[in-house]
Amino acid sequence: MRSLQIIDGVDNQSPGLNFSLGNFLGASELDVNRVNLIVGASSAYYGPNAFNGVISMETKSPFLHKGLSAMVKGGERSLVETGFRYAAALKDKNGLERLAFKINFFYFQANDWPAENYTPVFDTDSGLKNPGGFDAVNIYGDEYLPSNDFTGSFAVPGLGIIHRKGYREIDLVDYDSKNLKAGAALHYRLKPAKNYQSPELILASNYSTGTTVYQGDNRFSLRDIQFFQHRIELKKNDTYFLRLYATHEDAGNSYDPYFTAIKLQEQSKSNNQWRADYLGFWQINMVPRLRKLDGFPSPLNYLGRPAEYNAAANAFFAQPMVQDSLSRWHSLTQAAAGLANPIDGTKDYFEPGTERFQQVFNDITSRISFSEGGTRFYDRSALVHGQGEYAFNDLVRSGAISDLDVRIGGNFRMYLPDSKGSILLDTFGRDINTYEYGIYGGGTLELNTRLRLSGTVRLDKNQNFDYLFSPAASMVYTPNLEQTYRLSFSSAIRNPTLTDQYLFYNVGRAILIGNLDGFNNLITIESLEQYLKTLNPGVLEYFNVAPIQPEKVKTLEAGIRRTLFDKLYADATYYFSFYTDFIGYNLGVVGSFDRTTGLPIDVQAYRVAANAKDKVTTQGFSLGLNYYFWKNYVINGNYSWNKLNTNTDDPIIPAFNTPEHKFNLGLAARDLKVNLLGKQVSNLGFNVTYKWIDSFIFEGSPQFTGLIPSYDLLDAQINWQAKKIHTTFKLGASNILDRKIFQTYGGPTIGRLAYLSILYEWIKK
Repeated sequence: MRSLQIIDGVDNQSPGLNFSLGNFLGASELDVNRVNLIVGASSAYYGPNAFNGVISMETKSPFLHKGLSAMVKGGERSLVETGFRYAAALKDKNGLERLAFKINFFYFQANDWPAENYTPVFDTDSGLKNPGGFDAVNIYGDEYLPSNDFTGSFAVPGLGIIHRKGYREIDLVDYDSKNLKAGAALHYRLKPAKNYQSPELILASNYSTGTTVYQGDNRFSLRDIQFFQHRIELKKNDTYFLRLYATHEDAGNSYDPYFTAIKLQEQSKSNNQWRADYLGFWQINMVPRLRKLDGFPSPLNYLGRPAEYNAAANAFFAQPMVQDSLSRWHSLTQAAAGLANPIDGTKDYFEPGTERFQQVFNDITSRISFSEGGTRFYDRSALVHGQGEYAFNDLVRSGAISDLDVRIGGNFRMYLPDSKGSILLDTFGRDINTYEYGIYGGGTLELNTRLRLSGTVRLDKNQNFDYLFSPAASMVYTPNLEQTYRLSFSSAIRNPTLTDQYLFYNVGRAILIGNLDGFNNLITIESLEQYLKTLNPGVLEYFNVAPIQPEKVKTLEAGIRRTLFDKLYADATYYFSFYTDFIGYNLGVVGSFDRTTGLPIDVQAYRVAANAKDKVTTQGFSLGLNYYFWKNYVINGNYSWNKLNTNTDDPIIPAFNTPEHKFNLGLAARDLKVNLLGKQVSNLGFNVTYKWIDSFIFEGSPQFTGLIPSYDLLDAQINWQAKKIHTTFKLGASNILDRKIFQTYGGPTIGRLAYLSILYEWIKK
């Protein structure tokens, strides 16, 4: 995540799991005053994490927004959403509002869409028609292993590539999503006579808990996860603030369903034991049947002519009759390989829905990964952050200078990870606490109210990396009220996250690993595939990955906003960004091979955090249009084009995860009056929005990297405000046509969600 999400200046990041929580933690929608979107590199005022932009949410002040708000929403998929907000201000003996408070409560529950994509994973060698099975996207434990590839084997003809049965995600996770949030805040004015301009002391605390399925690099079942966030702040609006906050998390009973499937298989049979049973059953029972089929090419008839044998074998196995037989025989062999073998003490496959499955599943998911051999996350990490800023306003007002404002500030942050090795390398007493700090300053100069010049500069230091410098400058020219031109240069840095530095996490097909110290002697995936076909050690290619470094970006942006024909508002922006040390990851393999046969003995794939060696550039363009007509109506539309320029041989995988093209078209109206059954109804509104998103490659872990097909959506909503009872009713639906779409590879197929909501707002003057 290269964008920063903040609520009242507080980072909304999970300290240990290292993902942005969206609105899982923080403000109820009843308490949100506004949302500011700052696009582009924004490190100067917001710090290293504001790499591609900032989503800044601001909550309502209890001094300015008093009264009671309550809402309830119900909808499809058993959606229930409810919450309330109450705020009041208390007056002192002089009749001035000195102390104010607010309390918030929010609860949400719904049945999430299940992830049921059972097609082969992207770019796999085993397709739907492979008799020995294939690696399905949302079945875990059925992955391709080089040791299970018998393609072209003389000894076991027809075996080909074989896959274990695996487990469906729907048998491993709870799709009943829940989220509870509660918060309270006290606001104390030190000089209440100054009202809004009074210095203000704020004490705020938020708590959230819930259960959901989250997708980042992998799919995670977050169960009973908890977050605690506390803030103390002294501020004077538009002048200064001094803020200190802490975020604590508890992963609760969260676990990795992917790794759980692997552990379930290990409880019945190891991969080596399963492969031996599969191979033995096939040799004893199926190879004799295969050799009796008409046209079977015996290797003895092609001695010294391997090319001719391969051609004959390919032609034989391509016959529909032979393929049908192979499919039946592989099904029988798969079932036999899933049975217990009394010779080596293995157990039957644990069938979902049975008591024996549930017992083993509960045992695996209750034990901490790494230290206890299970798949449960242990994460009680914390983040402590302090920041201060002071603004010198109206320093100069003379001659051609109409205004000069200057801001200076600094911050210090401490990461306190605690995962007991279940996520990070904080094992065997290793201290991975990490700090970072920064100072910044900037100013805005207005000349004759038409030209505004801005400049900022920032210096950052992370404990594990060198000092980094990030300047920015912009110019905004407004010749008249109908047009504005803007030009900017910005730069930002992004320190590697804790996971980029210290991650050690097994996701089945690969181990995801941080890279603070570098990683050597990896084998390229392509050369390993070539080796398995030839067993020639000379084709193996090795490479090293240098230690991870901070990412840097410089962006040039130009834009124009114009009003046309008094009713049409247009805003267009173009940007071009230059990335240095772009953070992504390299894929490689560490393996050992049998000296006699050359076959792999132990092969482990790694996904290593890494920097691009070459410069990576992106560019984009956006256009937004709003046309107002008939006083109460507006047609709006926007289009964006975003392109990652990857004309490079650098093996880095950038995980851009952004469609190249997308656009929205909408029609909205407000304050309408209509005649309904002979009675005039006022204060009606509606909006209809059509969205189209281009196809793109979504890159996560090796299991969850693939193509997202293009899709379109139609959202609609109608609302009515009953002012006499202070209530607003809304009826709407997202994806109203119920298109079945993927938004992340490996995620669920999302359909329609229709809802009805009722909002009551009593505002105290």
